Amino acid sequence: MSPDQLTEYLHRQIPLSAAMEATAVSATTQSVVLSAPLAPNINHKSTVFGGSASALAILAAWAVVHLRLRDAGLSCEVVIQSNRMDYDKPITGTFAATSSFADEADWAGFLKPLQRRGRARIEVRSILTCGGEEAGRLTGRFVAFLREGS
Repeated sequence: MSPDQLTEYLHRQIPLSAAMEATAVSATTQSVVLSAPLAPNINHKSTVFGGSASALAILAAWAVVHLRLRDAGLSCEVVIQSNRMDYDKPITGTFAATSSFADEADWAGFLKPLQRRGRARIEVRSILTCGGEEAGRLTGRFVAFLREGS
């Protein structure tokens, strides 16, 4: 899936991403980078609203799981189960979230229960940046459910 296709998919399936003006900068099965401008995500302090920062980080993490499952030919529903978000500094402009698997070796251990029991959990990270500097990070646990007939 190209970055443009991922952007369109997110806007269609998760309308908040369109309201945030989130766009995919890159999209691979190893990492997804999403970007969003300040204006639609601004708070009363003229910085990015924490909920928008968290949402972009979650979207990027969700997207890398979605793309990896799609690449493996598995039709799944993916939802977030839990997350931890750390904010290091105010975000004052266009910001990005770069996702990756917490431990690439976890993927094989994720696929086995998914194919055997129809559901599995995996941890994904997202790093928030603004102006080339790290501004925060998310660690999230995502659950995938095989769709019937997969």
